[in-house]
Amino acid sequence: MVVANTGDQSIQLNRQQVRSLFMGGVIPYQLKAVALPPENHTRVLFNTKIIGLTESRIQSYWAQMRFTGRKRAPREFDNETSMLQFLLRNVGATGYLPAGMDVPEQLTVIYTIP
Repeated sequence: MVVANTGDQSIQLNRQQVRSLFMGGVIPYQLKAVALPPENHTRVLFNTKIIGLTESRIQSYWAQMRFTGRKRAPREFDNETSMLQFLLRNVGATGYLPAGMDVPEQLTVIYTIP
């Protein structure tokens, strides 16, 4: 599931908007993506089901974006717990968490991976 720290509880994104958000694209909301490290199982599942690219392709994409100065990869956190703490402290922060993880009421589930 994709969760965000936003005061607007009605925000719901579709898969393409989530993909765009995490690949540095434009969406109609002021959200900023954060990520887990490449070896994290939740990230692997997220990349497979939402982004649709392998980790090596994603790393290659971000290397190219960084080299050309166009975009920066989402900030990474060591694990789900540290990501969750960051999400709670920063308005607009958006991240993905494993299904079944308790989501604090301050966060909004904006997309659920089928």
